[in-house]
Amino acid sequence: MEAVTTAHEYIEHHLTFLTVGHGFWSLNIDSMFMVWVLGLLFIGVFKYVVSHGTSGVPGRLQCFIEITYEFVNNLVKEIFQTRSKIVGPLALTIFVWVFLMNMIDLIPVDFVPALARALGFEHFRDLPSADVNVPMSMALGVFILIIGYTLKTKGLVGFIKELTTQPFEHPLLYPVNFVLELVTLISKPISLGLRLFGNMYAGEMIFILIALMPWWMQWALSVPWALFHILIVFLQAFIFMVLTVVYLAMATEEH
Repeated sequence: MEAVTTAHEYIEHHLTFLTVGHGFWSLNIDSMFMVWVLGLLFIGVFKYVVSHGTSGVPGRLQCFIEITYEFVNNLVKEIFQTRSKIVGPLALTIFVWVFLMNMIDLIPVDFVPALARALGFEHFRDLPSADVNVPMSMALGVFILIIGYTLKTKGLVGFIKELTTQPFEHPLLYPVNFVLELVTLISKPISLGLRLFGNMYAGEMIFILIALMPWWMQWALSVPWALFHILIVFLQAFIFMVLTVVYLAMATEEH
């Protein structure tokens, strides 16, 4: 494996995925690995708290999990008025899972690549939410749920009417309505996924650029940026979760 010597090579090395295959059929193994590991961590911790929970004085971990659950549950009740057994668990899963993925960005940028090299891998990009495939695949799943909830609530005829009779009521303008509503419908998952990807990719790039500076500037800039980035990590998980619930609520509205 060649050593990284220039700033361009350093940036390119940190932004290159561990990939198998070529073109459309290529797979980013590092992103898939991190998504699975963080997903299993999420399930394992929550299952442990549920099985070892106490009705008395809770421990710190149980208290944190309960606060997170109540926070998401109250938010879902305010936004999603229809009874559903899926939306609440879905919102909790999205919030915690995306938050864990985003938190990886706070690990020093050279730590994971150095560990990967020690294990024999030339490249390993550890931030899955900065891989456009991960946010967009999650957004695609949300989009499928939006279509499913719309068809379940309004039926196929109601769905077609929703796409053709708004915002203009004249029958001659139904084709115009269809184009406008179709663009609005498709833009939901695209904006949902790209918003998360763009923010996390930008945050990762800033950490990489700071790592190229002299050591004394790294300490002066990385700590304040890391503290600010904690807010971004939380907000992006929160926004992805809230917009998912909002879109599903809109899909179940009669009007």
